[in-house]
Amino acid sequence: MTRFAHDQFAKDYLEELLAPFGEVKAPRRVPGEVREIDVWFAPNNLTQANTEALGLLGRLAATPAAFEPFRNPATPTDICNCLLKLLMMRGEFQRRANRNQEQLQQESLPRLWILSPTASETLLNGFFVRIDADNWGEGIYFFGDYLRTAIVVIHQLPRTSDTLWIRLLGRGRVQEQAIDEIKKLPQTHPLRLNALKLLTNFRANLQTTEDLELEEENLIMKLSPLYVQWEEAALRKGEQRGEQRGEQRGRRLMIKSMLEVKFGIGDSELSQIVEPLSQLPAKEATQLILQLSREELLARFRT
Repeated sequence: MTRFAHDQFAKDYLEELLAPFGEVKAPRRVPGEVREIDVWFAPNNLTQANTEALGLLGRLAATPAAFEPFRNPATPTDICNCLLKLLMMRGEFQRRANRNQEQLQQESLPRLWILSPTASETLLNGFFVRIDADNWGEGIYFFGDYLRTAIVVIHQLPRTSDTLWIRLLGRGRVQEQAIDEIKKLPQTHPLRLNALKLLTNFRANLQTTEDLELEEENLIMKLSPLYVQWEEAALRKGEQRGEQRGEQRGRRLMIKSMLEVKFGIGDSELSQIVEPLSQLPAKEATQLILQLSREELLARFRT
């Protein structure tokens, strides 16, 4: 099923963008029956002053937050399950405060952000949510204040640079527009290289998935040119750091990242084939990583 590729991209994407600003857990276990929050974020003391580049996503991450991204429109059951996890986590916070003999402050409680591509009027009316247009703009529907929860309807967000990093988690035309905007970002943008890397790896994961939908085949085509941009950015980054043979080092960085995304971080055997892979033409190295299994890659370079 392709849902795994999309879910993994959403988790990797939020983790990559938020990691410089605090503690990220994707997923995070909650007590009681085994449940996991897709992405948990706890900002550090410097977060508020440094998240401007993230736009709206930075505002969502200004306080401890649980992110629950959905590839398909969230259903009433999905939202209730998200609320259940939030309430169980709030119980954890309350027990910790009791142990420390502290008063639990409302503003210190985590917020829940449910990211859904679309949402019907029936669903929104069913939860009695409301828009706070003066403070947050269109597309974000808040529950009552004490629940500290909102549904972010991605396809209703205005098409601005402020919403770009959330619109990338949409689908169809909205996601494609966000990809086009990322392609046009200046080379000096602090998040450009991160985004190119994540989208290139997302394409690699989609290509290894069977039974692709037409929308996903179109998405692969849309993402294909990003590999070249990513490679160029990685090479440029190596040169800017003053590394000798910046081009080759940039290629090794790119290959190492692709191996980590596909097979996991910390594989000592795979790390030994980064160098021989980097000696191949970029297209050939990429095809090998996308098409071969871990064992096939290792066997190829042992011989």
